[in-house]
Amino acid sequence: MIRGAVLIAVLALVGCDEATRAADDVGRRSAKVAVNEAIVTRFPAVPKQAVAPFTDCVIDNADALEIREFARAAVIGVTDATATLVRTVIARPETQQCIVRAGSAALTL
Repeated sequence: MIRGAVLIAVLALVGCDEATRAADDVGRRSAKVAVNEAIVTRFPAVPKQAVAPFTDCVIDNADALEIREFARAAVIGVTDATATLVRTVIARPETQQCIVRAGSAALTL
């Protein structure tokens, strides 16, 4: 009986983990749309071929609350606040390092 309860608890945790991962993936995809639009419309100095790598770097270095704000912007539209948040994430050393790596690779293609 105890083994059965433990098995059910483990399966429930695995199910929750998969549901959380799926929700995170959906949020990240939505956030990516908003960040991409913000970079295209608010950061004209970014070369067209580098927009996708820049977007990926911003998403990869944003925290959960920032991802949520970006996903929200994908629904309601990109605003100045979205661009400010993109700038905040870009200002982080990890994001800048990512952009240098990704940007140089994109520009050599």
